[in-house]
Amino acid sequence: MNVQQSDMIAPPGLKTASDLGLTTVMMRDILLKTMFRTNLERITDLERVLCVPARVVQELIDMVRDLSLVEAMGTMHAGAQSSEMGYRLSDTGKARALDALSQSEYFGAMPVPMEVYAKQVKRQSIRNITMTRNQLTGAMGHLILPDNLLDQLGPAVGSGRSILMYGPPGNGKSSISNGIRDALGDKIYVPKAIEYSGQIITVYDPIVHSSAEEDFENPDSLRRKAKKYDRRYVLCDRPTVITGGELTLDMLDLVYNPTARTYTASLQLKSTGGVFIVDDLGRQSEPPQALVNRWIVPLEENKDILALQSGEKFEVPFDTLVIFSTNFHPNKIFDRAALRRIFYKIKIDGPDQEDYLKIFAMVAKKRKMPLSQEALIHLLKNKYPTIDNIYANYQPIFLIDQMISICEFEGIPNQMSPELIDRAWENMFVKEEEIIH
Repeated sequence: MNVQQSDMIAPPGLKTASDLGLTTVMMRDILLKTMFRTNLERITDLERVLCVPARVVQELIDMVRDLSLVEAMGTMHAGAQSSEMGYRLSDTGKARALDALSQSEYFGAMPVPMEVYAKQVKRQSIRNITMTRNQLTGAMGHLILPDNLLDQLGPAVGSGRSILMYGPPGNGKSSISNGIRDALGDKIYVPKAIEYSGQIITVYDPIVHSSAEEDFENPDSLRRKAKKYDRRYVLCDRPTVITGGELTLDMLDLVYNPTARTYTASLQLKSTGGVFIVDDLGRQSEPPQALVNRWIVPLEENKDILALQSGEKFEVPFDTLVIFSTNFHPNKIFDRAALRRIFYKIKIDGPDQEDYLKIFAMVAKKRKMPLSQEALIHLLKNKYPTIDNIYANYQPIFLIDQMISICEFEGIPNQMSPELIDRAWENMFVKEEEIIH
């Protein structure tokens, strides 16, 4: 995304404290807690941690000074070009900070009110993206895919809706999911925290969100431009949350920390504006139907319902491309109502013999394994007929890596032969037999 594109969706900058959209009490308490926990005394330092402009910090400082919660310490670093007035908490201010911390340990970046965040989600909606064939091909150029698969994937991704990919294991459903993520390519603004009904929910997560702000910090002209947007947000690549067999329903709800009395966003909320990949659907402890039922309202109404500890429920935007990936046939794990709500159903089959050989040659070249016509003929004529000539994308990688390991063990250069194919093949499948205990 270039600078002009980012400006189009950037959250408007802040000029006064009222632009924060928060109550006076919340702004006051976050300022006091931040000063108490960080021992910061200068406006420029507080500006960085609170993620608001210096003039807004000064406005908040003046407010708490009028209440005798903060006192001026005089000019710091006398004689230096960057001389600044220092401030510290008064005894009354420390008492108020401790009282506020007993209610919530949150301090630092000022949160974004939920209704303001919802407007930002619309500005940068994943449903506003345009996905071209070139973008998708570029992101998946390392994969050998059937010609008609991109014809199906392109419109599905461009819709920003939900996708179910199904088919036999080992044929690249996970790789395709990752390719879709890479094809998005643009950036959005993720809030560090959001506020609802006086409660603060942290959203920005360095594990999920990849900050792209360093791109805007080098040339002076860009640095000035970057500071115009609301610094309570972090400019990030569109987020991707990937879950597998470990996914449980409670991961889709807010996480409450009873000690700190703060909330952390659910996985769904963290993925807003990006991609949520549910890999290996059917391997979770929760039934697939139950997991999809949890998504019915978000998928249909573009909103999710979350709950606070008090039991109060509230709406949050749901703007996520959900990709379900399963080795099971959809009719075996979903009812018709659930399938109707998943907009695109795409079967990912194994390769035909021609594509299989392309994959084999590509992997061999990458692994520096010389191809052998004799070995390949043996593989196709003698081995694959034993499994009804069913090819899978993972098999060339498996067989070649097995042969490399055998060559290393035998102390010979990398090579393939009918004998080495036979030895590698033995490890690819487990023979059906009864084990006597």
